[in-house]
Amino acid sequence: MQPSPDETRRDAAEDTQWSRPECQVWTGTLLLGTCLLYCARVSMPVCAASMSQDFGWNKKEAGVVLSSFFWGYCLTQVVGGHLGDRIGGEKVILLSASAWGFITVATPLLAHLGSAHLAFMTFSRILTGLLQGVYFPALTSLLSQKVRESERAFTYSTVGAGSQFGTLVTGAVGSLLLDWYGWPSVFYFSGGLTLLWVGYVYRCLLNERDLILALGILAQGLPVSRHTKVPWRQLFRKPSVWAAIVSQLSAACSFFILLSWLPTFFKETFPSSKGWVFNVVPWLVAIPASLLSGLLSDHLINQGYRTITVRKFMQVMGLGLSSVFALCLGHTSSFCNSVVFASASIGLQTFNHSGISVNIQDLAPSCAGFLFGVVGVCLGGYLIETTGSWTSVFNLVAAISSLGLCTFLVFGKAQRVDLSPAHEDL
Repeated sequence: MQPSPDETRRDAAEDTQWSRPECQVWTGTLLLGTCLLYCARVSMPVCAASMSQDFGWNKKEAGVVLSSFFWGYCLTQVVGGHLGDRIGGEKVILLSASAWGFITVATPLLAHLGSAHLAFMTFSRILTGLLQGVYFPALTSLLSQKVRESERAFTYSTVGAGSQFGTLVTGAVGSLLLDWYGWPSVFYFSGGLTLLWVGYVYRCLLNERDLILALGILAQGLPVSRHTKVPWRQLFRKPSVWAAIVSQLSAACSFFILLSWLPTFFKETFPSSKGWVFNVVPWLVAIPASLLSGLLSDHLINQGYRTITVRKFMQVMGLGLSSVFALCLGHTSSFCNSVVFASASIGLQTFNHSGISVNIQDLAPSCAGFLFGVVGVCLGGYLIETTGSWTSVFNLVAAISSLGLCTFLVFGKAQRVDLSPAHEDL
C-alpha cells in the first residue's frame, strides 16, 4: 500500500531535521542572534530620555518615536513567516540581521542629518521594525521544521532567552556607555555586534550557494518551494487556531508594552533611582526563568502528560500569574516593590515561549511562520500614547493577558490542523 502524501511529507520533514550536534550549534547561534536583535531593539528605549533632552522632545513626541518601531514591526511579520516557510528561516534571519545592523549603526548619523530629528528618528525606527519583524516568524518556521517535537519547547525557550539577555546587555553596558560616551555609542555598540554575528553565520554555518540562490529567487519574485498549497481556509475554521492568535496577540502586547516603557516608568516615577538597577534586574531574572520553562515543559511531556495540558499550564504562568504582578506594578509607590513586581512579571512572561509560541508549531508546523506573524504588536505603542496614567496602562496589560489566557484555556488544542482530517491527531 502506497503511503499517503501527508505521511510522505512527515517522513521528509524528519529527514531534514537537525542532528543533535547541529541543533546545539544552531541553538547557541540563534540565542546570540536573538540577544543582538534585542540589543538593537532596546537601544532606543534606553536612550529615549537622553535623546529627548538633546532634541527637545516632549513625552508625546518620545512616544511617537518609541511606538513607530511597532508600526513597522507588524507589517513584515506575515512576509517573514511566509518567506521562512519557503526559502528557509535561517536565510531570512541572516538577510534581515545584516540590514537592521546597518540601520542601527547609522541611526546617530540619521539623527544629525538635519533639523527634523523627530522625523528622521521615526523613520529609522519604522525601518528597524520592518527589518526585525521577519525574525521571529522566520525563527518559528525554522525550528518547527528542524527540531524534534520532544525538544522543541526547550530549544525555543533557550533561543527566546536571548531576548532577556539582549535587554540585560543593553541595560547594563548601554547604561554605562550612555553615561561615558553619550547615546550614539549605544547604537554603535548594538549595531556593530550584529554585523559581526552576521559575518560569522555567513562564513561558518550557511551554504553560500543556497544563500545566493535564495537572493536570486527573492529578486525575481518567483515561487520558491514545492510545498503543497497551504490550507488557509481549513486553518482559520479551527477555533484552536483563533485561540492561538488571540493568546499570542495578548502575550505580544503585554511584553512589548513593558519592554518599551519600563525604563521611562522608573525614571519618571523614581527619579533618583539608578538606571543599571531597573534596566538589568528584571531581565537578569528572566533568563533562568526562560530556560526553566523549557526544561519543565519538555520534562512534563516526556513524563507522559498531554501536550495541550502542558501548553496550557505554561500559559497560566506566562499570561495569568504574570498579569497579577503587572497589576501590582501599577499600585505601588515603593521602588523596591516595583523592581520585584516588574522582575516577576517579565520572568513569568518567558513561560509563553513554552506555551503559545510552541503551540503554534504543534498546530501547523508547515506554515507556523505565518501563524506567528499574523498578529500585530503595534497596540503597545498606541496604548501609551493615548493613556495618561501608568496605572491604567498596567491594568490594561493585565486585562489583555487575562483575555488571551481564557481564550486559550477554553479553545486551545495541540492537534495538527494543516493536514487532511485523517491525519490531524498528533
